[in-house]
Amino acid sequence: MNKSVLAFLMVGLMLTGSSAMADLRTKVLSFQDLEGWSEDDHEAARQVFLNTCMDFDAPDWKTLCAAASGLENARNFFELLFRPVLIEDDSGGLFTGYFEPELDGARTPDGRYRYPIYRMPPEAQSVTKWLTRREIETTDVLRGRGLEIAWVDDPVELFFLQIQGSGRVRLPDGSHIRVGYGGANGHPYRSVGVELVRRGVYGSHQVSAQVIKNWVRRNLTQGLELLRHNDNYVFFRTVNKRVTSDKGPLGAMNRSITKMRSVAVDPRYTPLGAPVWIEKDGDYPLRRLMIAQDTGAAIKGAQRADIFFGTGDEAGKAAGKLKDAGRMIVLMPIQRAYAMLPESIL
Repeated sequence: MNKSVLAFLMVGLMLTGSSAMADLRTKVLSFQDLEGWSEDDHEAARQVFLNTCMDFDAPDWKTLCAAASGLENARNFFELLFRPVLIEDDSGGLFTGYFEPELDGARTPDGRYRYPIYRMPPEAQSVTKWLTRREIETTDVLRGRGLEIAWVDDPVELFFLQIQGSGRVRLPDGSHIRVGYGGANGHPYRSVGVELVRRGVYGSHQVSAQVIKNWVRRNLTQGLELLRHNDNYVFFRTVNKRVTSDKGPLGAMNRSITKMRSVAVDPRYTPLGAPVWIEKDGDYPLRRLMIAQDTGAAIKGAQRADIFFGTGDEAGKAAGKLKDAGRMIVLMPIQRAYAMLPESIL
């Protein structure tokens, strides 16, 4: 096995075929190449890294986790023990935002709270691909089986809860049910925003989460049909005991994620738990060290990332506006970083 193939396996790439690997380009950078590096709050990033680094299995990552609290200066920790690696494919860089929705709901249904949040049924767990969103929502396949976690008052917000993968349900007495990702039906995610553009309703530069919500609510019958264009359907589980109210929702590593320091990535290219340096411009320029602690059905590609904006409506509005180009650099353990380089330049 040559060095480049070994390195990709170490990073956890699950690509198939030599052509997919050939499309990747890797380059080891210096920290001086990271624009704004010296101005960031490295201690804030280190604390978020410590939230999940104990879950690493690889010995080199485990060693870095043990060292993370040993060095007094956080910037020195990253600069001494990591090297920045730019991993690129042909898709280019794209940054979007996500958030933890807060919905109004109840533990029992009534005239207002009519739309159920479901646990995953046993039969869906044993197959690769189960029923589509349309088949789930327009039949009685799940109803009356005790799979309901809560009922909410807005089918549009429920749809976007499924896209986000976690959220909170605010009950009439002021308490909350916190839900996390519990599985999916196995169908690929299909963007309803792209579908609106295809139909000529909006231009690609006009589409955002808020625009989609407004259109669906103005055209409810057509709108619910539009949402069923996405065959993917997400189930949930309650996580109140795992996550206290002062912490962020659970990410893909089953640990709380942190506002503006956690990012969702494609784990075929970026190891979960790794520090990543984000550089992007647009309306909200960003130069920040974050930690790859989450994934998402729409997050595909070496330079694709989703930034966590926090909880609630304001976070949702800010996250929905973000759609910018840029670049993401992964901080890798030193030996692992250089092992990723093609043999021709070693």
